[in-house]
Amino acid sequence: MIAGIATEIQDLLVRIFDLGGPVVLIMVALSILTLAVVIYKLWQFAKAGVGRHKALRHAVEAWDAGDRATALSRLETSRSYLRPVVAMAMSGQEDRGRLEAEAEHRFARLEKGFRLLDSVAQLAPLLGLFGTVLGMISAFQALQEAGSQVDPSILAGGIWVALLTTAAGLAVAMPTAVVLSWFEARMDAERVLAQSALYTILAPEGAKARRDVGYVQPSGAAAHA
Repeated sequence: MIAGIATEIQDLLVRIFDLGGPVVLIMVALSILTLAVVIYKLWQFAKAGVGRHKALRHAVEAWDAGDRATALSRLETSRSYLRPVVAMAMSGQEDRGRLEAEAEHRFARLEKGFRLLDSVAQLAPLLGLFGTVLGMISAFQALQEAGSQVDPSILAGGIWVALLTTAAGLAVAMPTAVVLSWFEARMDAERVLAQSALYTILAPEGAKARRDVGYVQPSGAAAHA
């Protein structure tokens, strides 16, 4: 059974090679690799709780309001990957640089693979163009060898195969770029959340002061004073 599957895969690769040449085979390999990385990143994001910080937000809000007991209680229920960083800040760690470094260490683990996706998004169209150039060269060589007995189908077939590599390159690059942009947007939001939480924990009275800046004392109260 395994031998039969291996034979079918080999036949499929041969057909792909005959259709678009080695460039298309490279595109297939890149698409499989990209799909594997995307699936792994989705699993990693789900396991880390990216975007799911409800308990963490409530803990920070309680801390900002001065309710330390409720804040610590809510923090215990959080499953966010940022929970250790927030717990460190609530335990008395006042070095903001150290806290941000701890958060960045966790962000870096979540961003592994982004460089590969970016490379695929940039390289795939170039590989497609390279395959198109090779295909056009092959088509014109066949046209030259035909001499005076030129068959338009020779040139048309060569151009069709050449353009196939460009289409394959774009088909790999465009979804990869979209997925990468989505991942990067999620991580930008995570960084904003972490910075806001750390600032609020380290300076809760400052957060209260910012809210009070917009407060305008009623004229009646001023007159009574």
